Amino acid sequence: MKKASTSLLKNFLVIILIFVTMAAIFSLLSPTNNYKDEVSLGRLVELINEEQIKETKIAGNVVTITLTDDTVLKTRKETDASLSQTLANYGVEQGKIAKANIITEDEQPGIGEIFSALVIILPLFFFIWIIWMFKKQGKKGVMQPFNFSKSKAKVFGAEGHPKEKISFKDVAGLKEAKEELEEVVEFLKTPKKFLDMGAKIPRGVLLLGPPGCGKTLLARAVAGESHVPFFSVAGSEFIEMFVGVGSGRVRSLFQEAKKHKRAIIFIDELDAIGKARGAGFGGGHDEREQTLNQILVEMDGFERDSKTIVIAATNRPDILDQALLRPGRFDRRIVLDLPSIEDREAILKIHSRNKPFEEIIDIREVAERTPGFSGADLENLMNEAAILAARRNKKKIAQIELLESIEKVLLGPERKSNILNEKEKEISAYHETGHALVGSFVKGGEPVRKVSIISRGMAAGYTLKSPKEDKKMKTKTEFMGDIATLLGGYVAEEIKYKEVTTGASNDLQRATYIAKRMVKDFGMSKKLGPIVFGERNELQFLTGAAQETSDYSEKVAEVIDQEVEKIIKDAKKLAEKILKSKKDLLEKVTKVLIEKETIEREDIEMLIGKKRV
Repeated sequence: MKKASTSLLKNFLVIILIFVTMAAIFSLLSPTNNYKDEVSLGRLVELINEEQIKETKIAGNVVTITLTDDTVLKTRKETDASLSQTLANYGVEQGKIAKANIITEDEQPGIGEIFSALVIILPLFFFIWIIWMFKKQGKKGVMQPFNFSKSKAKVFGAEGHPKEKISFKDVAGLKEAKEELEEVVEFLKTPKKFLDMGAKIPRGVLLLGPPGCGKTLLARAVAGESHVPFFSVAGSEFIEMFVGVGSGRVRSLFQEAKKHKRAIIFIDELDAIGKARGAGFGGGHDEREQTLNQILVEMDGFERDSKTIVIAATNRPDILDQALLRPGRFDRRIVLDLPSIEDREAILKIHSRNKPFEEIIDIREVAERTPGFSGADLENLMNEAAILAARRNKKKIAQIELLESIEKVLLGPERKSNILNEKEKEISAYHETGHALVGSFVKGGEPVRKVSIISRGMAAGYTLKSPKEDKKMKTKTEFMGDIATLLGGYVAEEIKYKEVTTGASNDLQRATYIAKRMVKDFGMSKKLGPIVFGERNELQFLTGAAQETSDYSEKVAEVIDQEVEKIIKDAKKLAEKILKSKKDLLEKVTKVLIEKETIEREDIEMLIGKKRV
């Protein structure tokens, strides 16, 4: 309704503007009846009697007089009488009339006559246009309620093309996922090859993976490769305030897809409508569940020879309804992981296209410094590097912009206005040096890449470290090394000042979280053994968030707390042992850090006498 009223207001303003413009044009261009050298008929009679006229031309009612001295005058004759008759009525002799050389010419339509015609015709067409516009608007308003159930899917492929066409070559990494989807594309292009073998292509393909890992990008690549109609829609677009609209849109979407011999339907963020049923109070009759039921029916109701394939993406497979995942619906699941170091390097090279770089650029180093980055994070990193180079008025992007962009993506921009006083700067330097030394010397620790006491985001200082190689699994020793490194700043403050500050709060939270996961999820407690404690369930009805429920007794909870405490204290003792044995290095590195504010990996290794492997 609001959209319709806005459209009406726009049309009304356009009409007013047209009226004003037409009035201005007519007032400026419409001719006047005043001529500069116009004389009366009486003066014409006098000139004829005095025989001062060389030639007289008549065009319509306008009389042009040329005198013997070549002066040109104009007058207007009577409409219903000829000029000769009018002059005779004024008493002019016929002989003198003949000497005036009266010549009659065909009247040419002037601007005045043209505008006179336009004044009559244009308003007529204008009012016809106004009536047509109001009729169209009224019809649109009447039909608007019936358009709720129409699908809002965007169509690419046979009926349209995305602005930026993507192919599988533009997707780095994800080798297995691309192979699975290339098989789907091949089936759509040459179905006979599979049908002759008695094979049936999966009716539904579900892409699973964390945010930013390339699910939607892969779907766009399928759209670019398949050359068949590709219907793209988000899960949230099915749901409206009116009951039944979502299921109607599902029906409309599948009906449109079935009009084509081969087609792909892509549903992004499937978890918006695919959550497990039975969680609400409506007895299973709420709008979302009706929409889900309709999807289940449409997917399982395909004809045997149907070549319509549904591809969906979600990062929450744990909350999907089990009926969606059974064979015959989404019976093929493709898991997308965060990119490995090789994949990160390939992704960075793709996003470095059309960007000017200096000759000496080490993309591999950037890939090594970005463990855990998704493809979207890496794209953002390259964009931030380009922005940073442009801000510095450079013509090309250098390695320093790439490395600074990593920190900006991880922690946020530098807060140069957040200046620490000398005492706080010293405390921050000891704190970050503690992290760096423990991380460098603890068993299972990760190499320290950079230490800085320049504020970024919410951090007053930071220590960046990254593993030597990508790992899918971690041992208890490595976890203990991580916790000890996190407590390194806390312990350094305690050794130097005999008390601690609030700067270690985030480190303590992260250390406690890791210790709890070790005890409750990974079975790394000797006292409790290989048992998982606590279940994560979906909160019902309102929040939709995950909440952990206790499936253990108070006595077991007490033991869990004791084990977590033991892990933290053991890690703290480990950090204390390292820092007390390296007290000279603590002072040495801190002094350099206060002076330089930032120390890179090469300088750290030189200071502590430990080279990279």
